[in-house]
Amino acid sequence: MATGFESLAFLIGAATVLGIVAQKTRQPKVMAYIVAGLAIGPVGLDIVQGGEMISLFSELGLVFLLFLIGLEIDIDEVREVLGSTIGIAVIQMTLTFASGLGISLLLGFDTVTSVFIGAAVMFSSTALVVKILTQMDEASTLPGRLDVGVLLIQDVAVVVILALMTVNFSRPSQAALKLLEIFLMIFVVGVLSLASSKYFFSKILKKISGNSHAFFTHGVAWAFLFITVASHLNLSLEIGAFLAGIGIAQVPYSRELQENVRPLTDLFMAIFFMNFGIGISGASIQSYFTEALIASVALITIKFTIFFLTIDRFKFTPETSFKASINMGQISEFGLILISLAIAEGFVAPDVSGFISMVAILTMGTSAYLMRYKDTIQEKIQPLLDFLDSEKKEDVNIDTLSDHAVIIGYDAISRRVCQKLSEDHQILVIDKNPENTEELAKSDYEYIYGDFKHGEIREGSDLEEASFVISFSREKEVNTAVLEEKQDETVGIVRGSDFEVASELYDLGADYVILENLLASDRISEYLEIYLEDRELFLKEIDGEMDDIAGINN
Repeated sequence: MATGFESLAFLIGAATVLGIVAQKTRQPKVMAYIVAGLAIGPVGLDIVQGGEMISLFSELGLVFLLFLIGLEIDIDEVREVLGSTIGIAVIQMTLTFASGLGISLLLGFDTVTSVFIGAAVMFSSTALVVKILTQMDEASTLPGRLDVGVLLIQDVAVVVILALMTVNFSRPSQAALKLLEIFLMIFVVGVLSLASSKYFFSKILKKISGNSHAFFTHGVAWAFLFITVASHLNLSLEIGAFLAGIGIAQVPYSRELQENVRPLTDLFMAIFFMNFGIGISGASIQSYFTEALIASVALITIKFTIFFLTIDRFKFTPETSFKASINMGQISEFGLILISLAIAEGFVAPDVSGFISMVAILTMGTSAYLMRYKDTIQEKIQPLLDFLDSEKKEDVNIDTLSDHAVIIGYDAISRRVCQKLSEDHQILVIDKNPENTEELAKSDYEYIYGDFKHGEIREGSDLEEASFVISFSREKEVNTAVLEEKQDETVGIVRGSDFEVASELYDLGADYVILENLLASDRISEYLEIYLEDRELFLKEIDGEMDDIAGINN
């Protein structure tokens, strides 16, 4: 039986192998990790068992996931769906709790146990949903934002429920004060994160932005600072990480930090899902398999119905209601934690953990495939969705880039290009020079700080929707990536260092390659011709160019 670092090595090795297999066979990686945990845990080969180290890494997975979610949330962007999200979350949790309570009673559990099972199943899995939405590049879509918003409200509800488990409900005033204390602490930490990120931490990031290692370590340290604050205030570590991420998301450096944090998050989340598989015992599978199977089918169906009808009630289109609902049919990892605490406090019998674990793996596994193939399912039921549509149903407009111009690098030349193109197009500037951050953050242009070579930065540029992509970067790797990822109909203009590089870039599909020496020689030739023909006109041209230079410098 492997323990300590040996068990961690087994986990990482198994995650790597099965992750590659899942990618090759186009299966959800989350399921591969859970299956890997089952295979090497007590149900399978029994060569690894959970321990403190694995539990720590699993906890870090959730912490970094919530930090990453926070980094992706621009408050101005989610404001449009905030009211709807709160309403959907409250209605959904109430109805799902009642459904879980009823199903548990019908399956023969006692009333107190059924109440805890109802509470455990009313949440959906933040880890699974956000992971798959991110992999499928759907987190920023309207259904994705609705789901993430609901999940975050559920996470807050988890914190409240876990805190209330220590409250003496024979004294209602104590319970009310505890609730008020929790929400006040969340508000205080949130305001502290937003203010300190904007007025203090952003200045630190600007100074160290040229050093990728320092950039990463400072970002992680900032997350752990708020994790520590949250812990001292008796809030969950995940809430502290999430609020730290939200604060940084409001400054221009969040995309670059996402690029640095995501690989570490992926590793920890792989361990989280494998640890989940390891925690399921053969005895629990045998004891509650039939009940868990019935409950899982019922919950997936009921959850989808509740979500769909609730979102539809808020007048979103049937397509949005369908996509947002089919993502949320599983139960949450926090439900497992809730049942574990209920067992520790003596509220429910220990064998209930086997039942809820089986329900979790069945609903998570099914949801992973439903999310993966939801577009195919939607095509099959599109006539029904069309029947449910009406003129009163309309999706909220999410500000997205379309028919825009992507400008890579910001200098005197690109500044003038931006001014010209902004007359007819949205402008997105991607620049890694921290000296330009203040100017671009205050401008009317969309702005991403970071290196275009990084996947998170390219993903945020929406190249597939752009009309123009113009790179003023001197890095051949950047310009090659631009031409490889842009659409054929998108106009691509890049910078070349010499004629040989220019030839290669033209072969890759560049519409025009900027060669400074060639442009300069053409300009000099034009000036010489003007000078020889009309010296006064030549002087006027020079005066005009000097005025342009003075304007740029000012």
